[in-house]
Amino acid sequence: MLMGTDAFREIDRLTQQLLGTSGTWSRPSAMPMDAYREGDEYVINLDLPGVTTDAIDIDVEPNMLTVKAERRPATNADDVQMELSERPLGVFSRRLMPADTLDTEHIKADYEAGVLTLRIPIAERAKPRKIAIGAESGRRQISG
Repeated sequence: MLMGTDAFREIDRLTQQLLGTSGTWSRPSAMPMDAYREGDEYVINLDLPGVTTDAIDIDVEPNMLTVKAERRPATNADDVQMELSERPLGVFSRRLMPADTLDTEHIKADYEAGVLTLRIPIAERAKPRKIAIGAESGRRQISG
């Protein structure tokens, strides 16, 4: 149900993981994602551990769904001396092109345990339906 992927974005993501670089607003890092269909909804799970809900932006435009988040340092105090810092900080982003079979007007978003879950209903026009054939000798239904 998602159209196209950005191969260069995946290469950037792998490079950032190997080099340990952080994302910036002009070059955000990618966030891990799972996407699947569950009944009459399309579900997208994005890993954002340590990100507060006020640091997450979800924007929907025609043919584009963008999720952007920022993970900030846990502490900004002057008297803190960092001993080890392995968790990635910075800006994370994911741009998706939902198919026109998804109803992007009714997206639901939940955030729990560091996972952002987007639920997008399948559009009524994309669901299977029966078509009646009108004939003088009788009516027959065919699944379509």
